[in-house]
Amino acid sequence: MKVSLRFAFLAYAFFLLGQFSACGAPPATSATLEGRQSPSSPASLIVAKRSSSSIAPVLVTNLRYHAHPEYTRLVFDLTSPLRVTERRSSSSPQALIRLRPATLSTKASQKLKQQAFPQAVTVTELPDHTITVSLDLRRLHLYKLYTLHRPERVVLDLYYSSKDPASPARKAPSKTVEAIPPPAKRLQDLLVVLDPGHGGKDPGAIGRNGTKEKDITLAVAKQLHDLLRKRLGIKVLLTRTKDVFLDLEDRVAFANTNKADLFISIHVNSHPKRHIRGVELYHYGEASDPRAMEVAARENGLSLSDNAPAWQFILADKLTDQKIEESQTLAWTTRQAMVQTLKRHYTVHDHGVKTAPFYVLRFTTMPSILAEVAFVSNPAEEKRLRSRAYQRQLAEGIFHGIATYLKSQYPSRS
Repeated sequence: MKVSLRFAFLAYAFFLLGQFSACGAPPATSATLEGRQSPSSPASLIVAKRSSSSIAPVLVTNLRYHAHPEYTRLVFDLTSPLRVTERRSSSSPQALIRLRPATLSTKASQKLKQQAFPQAVTVTELPDHTITVSLDLRRLHLYKLYTLHRPERVVLDLYYSSKDPASPARKAPSKTVEAIPPPAKRLQDLLVVLDPGHGGKDPGAIGRNGTKEKDITLAVAKQLHDLLRKRLGIKVLLTRTKDVFLDLEDRVAFANTNKADLFISIHVNSHPKRHIRGVELYHYGEASDPRAMEVAARENGLSLSDNAPAWQFILADKLTDQKIEESQTLAWTTRQAMVQTLKRHYTVHDHGVKTAPFYVLRFTTMPSILAEVAFVSNPAEEKRLRSRAYQRQLAEGIFHGIATYLKSQYPSRS
């Protein structure tokens, strides 16, 4: 059963490979109440510089509202990229966000009529193919605006002031409520599962000097475990704490059974060209390029010649939009933190954030990423990987990415 599932998994990945061409884009910006873009934003808020009068409007297929413990999220699902602008009013405590050219689908229009949105938000569709989002800044402590791709979305996260809880302006019919706010968690109540790749009879990638991926991933995971426990005070579990073999299914079951809040899989990369080196982060999705497909096949324990009917894998439940969005954010945050940490001591080759159909990312139920921390096939990086000091720096980089992500999700408890 496990073998057939893996075969089906790879077949589906090949089926989807042709659907994608570019890797996943990062969240575009994080805005304060002054409407300034974050200086660390990896992409501009403007995702397509095209005149709204010269092209057909982008269809907003759905409007989704999710209530989270520390913020509320409004998502505009789109058929393609569009232009997004924002500005703050000089005469009133208000911010205005414009999406154009855009038009609402029947489903999105119905959601708008029901007005099951937070009190600080007013969404309006204008005749000139512009959708405006007006924010009442008197009610907000902070807002974050960014774009996500594959699928295309504009996401608005609203952090309310302590005197104004995040609640809808009017009660909507129960069938339109897409999320029930869970009890608020403290940062110290969170559980992170770390997954050191490979182990036991599965050594993973092996360098020319005999360095085994399974040994490096466990060493880095143990150091990361200590950093998370000591500095953030959160609960941390490892899928393995010694040199033992674990099926991918067992790793997934461990994280899901323990109801982890985050899943971080740690791996070491390899490439036929020995000069290739650097850091590479992944979240789940169709392979962003042939190389990403090769990496996923290797980590899934499959060969590219494996084959099975694609429809068997399609039967699996779709990932939730929330998990995809949060995994993407976590991946970009961690990638940036790792690069910033390592470049203090070394020249860093940043391979960015990519998507690929990793088994452990597909079937875990929480936000999850996979970090390829270095290339054991590169002579210089293989030598560094054997150093405890370098392993510590890798752990530090991942730690700062996780910490930044968690503090953005739980700002008042960080």
